[in-house]
Amino acid sequence: MIKFGPSGCGDEFYEQGHNGINEVPKWLKNYGLDAFEYSFGHGYQMSSETAKKAGELFKQYDIALSLHAPFYINFANPDPVMYEKTKGYIKTGIRFLRAFGADILVFHPASCGKLSRNDALALTQKRFDEFFNTLESEGSLEGLLLCPETMGKTMQIGSYQEVIELCKCNSHLVPTFDFGHINSLEQGGLKSAEDYKRVFDCCIENLGLDRTKNSHIHFSKIQYGPKGEIKHLNFDDNLYGPDFEPLADVLIEYNLSPRIICESMSMMPHDALIMKKIYSQKKENFENKLKH
Repeated sequence: MIKFGPSGCGDEFYEQGHNGINEVPKWLKNYGLDAFEYSFGHGYQMSSETAKKAGELFKQYDIALSLHAPFYINFANPDPVMYEKTKGYIKTGIRFLRAFGADILVFHPASCGKLSRNDALALTQKRFDEFFNTLESEGSLEGLLLCPETMGKTMQIGSYQEVIELCKCNSHLVPTFDFGHINSLEQGGLKSAEDYKRVFDCCIENLGLDRTKNSHIHFSKIQYGPKGEIKHLNFDDNLYGPDFEPLADVLIEYNLSPRIICESMSMMPHDALIMKKIYSQKKENFENKLKH
């Protein structure tokens, strides 16, 4: 079943007098949402005990929980010391998944830096193959999905084709399709259902239907320029895309069941609920047509 939720609680949570991760699960449940992504984007600043207690509350309120690893992960950094740090960030993320009782770790794959795109991608793929297969052989990935994210800037490794190719390295790797990033990288290329279908068709062809069904999705409108992503926006922006409606149609037609995380600028829960309502109404209409 598709679940919807925010990445962070935006302004509304704090304006209502709430504070701290332990207040999030009940608040989300009452809001009408059933997923959440907690970001360690700027580092792992939490104790395992805090994570365990919070995880119990997310389970109690039936909120599916994903984690986002630090933003500065880079599998294409040629410096071996920095690569060891990248591996450490993933391993620490896995430890926090276990502490929370969560199942998905989202991470940014790589940046080109001074390397050519081909060299950066080749190095990233080599390291993915070595590192994640080692983790699997050690039993570290049991029950978990690690989800490299599609990226929105031209100097980052992370087109949807690149992410799908990287996920071939290990069966525990599943794409995070950030459609705002994809739209930014393609300079507004996501407009119709057919545009979303080409992403999922590529995934089905290369990774199979099961992994495509369980892909992780980020969605927001994003301002972009010639080099890609500039900043996240809220759904009330009418200048930049993408729009959620054609994606909802494709999710229903293809019978996909991803976890959908809203990454709007400041209204993540509000916009996540908009997506949930759009999807629910379209799904109801689709099922009614089938009955008749």
